[in-house]
Amino acid sequence: MFWRVPRKQFEAGKGAINKRGLRDLVIKGGKPGVIAYLSKEPIGWCAVAPRADYVGLERSKILSPVDAKLVWSISCLFVKRPYRRQGVSTYLIREAVKLAVSRGAAVVEGYPVEPAGNKMADPFLWHGVASAFKAAGFREVARRADTRPIMRFLASS
Repeated sequence: MFWRVPRKQFEAGKGAINKRGLRDLVIKGGKPGVIAYLSKEPIGWCAVAPRADYVGLERSKILSPVDAKLVWSISCLFVKRPYRRQGVSTYLIREAVKLAVSRGAAVVEGYPVEPAGNKMADPFLWHGVASAFKAAGFREVARRADTRPIMRFLASS
C-alpha cells in the first residue's frame, strides 16, 4: 500500500489498516501482484499495477514519468530470507510482466535499487535490484539518481 495511498495515509494506516486495504482490493477482484510458492508455502511477492494506481509515484521527482506512455509499474518485491539470491526475484518480475501484459500492458516499468558498491541491507531492497530486472529482460531508460534506474520491459520485445 506504500505507493497506492498518499504518504500520510500510509503512515497513519501502518499495520492492520493497510493490510485491510490490500485485502479489500483483492476481495473486490483486484489483482495487485503475483505470489511465488514453493509447494504450498508463499516465498515471495511482487506488486504490479497501472502506474496511475500508484498515487505515491506521482510525487517522486526521481521516479517521475519518463514520457507520456501508459505504463504498468512494478513497485515492490519481497522474497523470504531463505530463498533470496536464488532467482526468485527474477521469476516474480517475469510473472508480474505476464500478468500486466495479460491485462493490456504494452510497457512495464521497474524502479529498482542499484546500491553503490553493490552493498545494501536486504530490507532496503524492496524495490528489487537492477540485476534481477535485467535478467528478466528489462533495460534502463532513465536515471535521475545514482542508485535508482528506471527500467522498462516492452511487451512487443
